[in-house]
Amino acid sequence: MKMQYDEADDILVIEFNHEKIIRDVSLGWNVNVGMTKNGVGEIVVLDAKAAGLFPLELSKELKAA
Repeated sequence: MKMQYDEADDILVIEFNHEKIIRDVSLGWNVNVGMTKNGVGEIVVLDAKAAGLFPLELSKELKAA
């Protein structure tokens, strides 16, 4: 997994693998999921910081796990 944030454009890209994206699914105006033949390949979030989605924060339950 690779995570990259572009501060100038406020775009967060979370890449799960390097497989070819064959289909894009939009989950609202600012979240796009790139699908590969084997599942989710990447997630792109536009205006990530403005939407409160970056920086990522883990809940107390996940931190304890």
